[in-house]
Amino acid sequence: MTHNYFNNYLKKIATIVIFIFALLAVQQNLSAKSKNKKIGIQLYSVMAAVNENPKASIERLAKMGYNQVELVQWGGSKQVFGLEPADFKAICDANNVDIISTHSSIQDDPAREEEILASWRQILAIQKVCGGEYFVIPSYKVDYTEKDVLSMCDYFNRVGKLAKDEFGIKLGYHNHSGEYKKLKDSEKTMWEFLVENTDPEYVFFELDVYWCAKGGKDPVEYLKKYPDRICLLHVKDVFVIGESGEIDFKNIFKQFYKNGMKDYVVEIEIPRSLSEETNADGSKLTQSQIMDRMFDAADKSAMYLKKAKFVK
Repeated sequence: MTHNYFNNYLKKIATIVIFIFALLAVQQNLSAKSKNKKIGIQLYSVMAAVNENPKASIERLAKMGYNQVELVQWGGSKQVFGLEPADFKAICDANNVDIISTHSSIQDDPAREEEILASWRQILAIQKVCGGEYFVIPSYKVDYTEKDVLSMCDYFNRVGKLAKDEFGIKLGYHNHSGEYKKLKDSEKTMWEFLVENTDPEYVFFELDVYWCAKGGKDPVEYLKKYPDRICLLHVKDVFVIGESGEIDFKNIFKQFYKNGMKDYVVEIEIPRSLSEETNADGSKLTQSQIMDRMFDAADKSAMYLKKAKFVK
């Protein structure tokens, strides 16, 4: 009797041990999948910090799990956040961070065509040094008439052809909420008109899902309607990704992957409430304090995406 009791006891212990090891294996597997996820961030989110200390900022983001970044390249500078492009890339490489895209824009001016194309070649050459296959125009001034938007489309097609033929880079356009208004002289939505009148060979679209939703449109429906044109996502929320519950990230990612696409970047903008926040003594938050809060939001956003089963 005692012998049987002891055997049963050992069997129970063995079952418990097997269960614990199985649970640990599942956790390790989930952890490995989480680490293998490609999670990008637009460096505009913490731009002041990157401008001040590129190395420390990239290291900080990499520790959070960001392994892809999208740059901001303003003002015609030949440098990237104050460094030579190759030096900035070396910092990213040292932290296993890939540069996949850049945001910058040059307004068209037919009277200065050669000068403008030379400027494009300069910033595209920087992107080529940094690596990555995308270059995105984040905004563009245009009158919302068919004639003017068609001129914009022609310009994008020309620059996109230059980017592809000379640098092997894809040119894209990033939306805000305004592009979902109708044209002044048409019932057509400006963004849809833009998509349908640019050449798929030379122009793609980076869909900012937050601004699309704020413009009164459904990002999922656009992903279904234009599956081959939206190659990049800007994953954005009111502040921390997934915190507001306003954006249907699950179905957005699901449709994006179904379309055969994979690259996305988090973008976090400084909310007005944070800009207006004060310290206990009534003084405004310093730039360093604001950046710390932005890094905290980036960290929470990365954790959300790492844990989300719908994110690959």
